[in-house]
Amino acid sequence: MALVAAAPLLRQARREGYAVGAFNANNMELVQAIVGAAEELGAPVILQASQGALRYAGLGYVWALAREAAWSARVPVAVHLDHGTDFAQILRCLRAGFTSVMVDGSSLPLAQNIALTRRVVEIAHPLGVSVEAELGRIGGREDELAVAAREAFLTDPDEAVFFVRETGVDALAVAIGTAHGHYHGEPRLDWPRLERIARLVDLPLVLHGSSGLPEEAVREAIRRGVAKVNIDTDVREAFVRGLAAALEADPAESDPRKILGPAREAAKAVVREKIRLFGAAGKG
Repeated sequence: MALVAAAPLLRQARREGYAVGAFNANNMELVQAIVGAAEELGAPVILQASQGALRYAGLGYVWALAREAAWSARVPVAVHLDHGTDFAQILRCLRAGFTSVMVDGSSLPLAQNIALTRRVVEIAHPLGVSVEAELGRIGGREDELAVAAREAFLTDPDEAVFFVRETGVDALAVAIGTAHGHYHGEPRLDWPRLERIARLVDLPLVLHGSSGLPEEAVREAIRRGVAKVNIDTDVREAFVRGLAAALEADPAESDPRKILGPAREAAKAVVREKIRLFGAAGKG
């Protein structure tokens, strides 16, 4: 259908009470799984690449795969840099053609986070590129980005108002108790905090660390203003399980297509489940 910016997709999602799934992809099969599932369900989707994925595969390869998938898709697809902490890397993604970037200055003091985010917005918006930022710190680990539980802090609603006004961002990732990677015990999310942020900030909110959350918690977050839900670990683990099952069925198999094909289908099944959970099916 089209390679599109993320902001219009997210604004519509917030207005209509659903969320767009944003799924991380490190290789061709994961790109195909994500976009294929979105097409089957008629849903908009966001293909994400982390800085680690860009180092692993190379920006040119990641962009070529994502661009081809978006151009040939029957649904809207945005291509997004996830957790961009390196300003130079953000610029390279903008030059390549990414339609959305996340500038992650959450480890910086507020004034520096605002200055960095505003700088990215001033460059990206004239190009028609959407910008997501993070306020507060989300715990756990994603690629090389690690935040110990004691370092993680929750988003202050009043600070969020100031941050959005000063930066002009299109979407805000909020810390309400989620974590990247695996949860140790039942996650405890701060619903009053999320509700207050959503009431004060007329902007699509983003939920990171969503893999492993109970389905009802995800639905509740969407009901309270979340319009973009990030998923990485759940899809990667399904992919690896599919690959392991293929090798277990035939340990002598040497054709990568017969190993990676089942892994792709396992990942696609999880993406389908998430899109339905987010209420995005039929919205593309």
